[in-house]
Amino acid sequence: MEVVLAEFGTGQVLWSMVWFTLFFLWIWLVIAVFSDIFRSPDLSGWGKALWSLFVIFLPYLGIFVYLIARGKLMSEHAMAQAQAHDAATRAYIRETVATSPPAASDPLAQLKDLRDAGTIDEAEYERLRARVTTT
Repeated sequence: MEVVLAEFGTGQVLWSMVWFTLFFLWIWLVIAVFSDIFRSPDLSGWGKALWSLFVIFLPYLGIFVYLIARGKLMSEHAMAQAQAHDAATRAYIRETVATSPPAASDPLAQLKDLRDAGTIDEAEYERLRARVTTT
């Protein structure tokens, strides 16, 4: 064990880290290209199949040709997906806020609800509202 560690120098560790990083970037690039192939609305089924086969059987050439041919569209697809996700999130937030009851910690809203429901009259409402606003 000691001999193996003594022979594994700093340069070899650096090269191992470089190769690991390049391998990780390659895997990320393959996943990004495949996800773009399958989410592209402008590609037909046959186009998606041909690009997939090209990338599977000639991976380096397929990835680099795809990046050159459709790199700009990749960023447009990612931007459209991000905008759609943002719009859906904003719509969900607006819908949730609009339908949620007033917070239980808001005593003025609770008093207003009691007055609107007819549980308390206007004089009682004004008296309780004055007490809440002064504290």
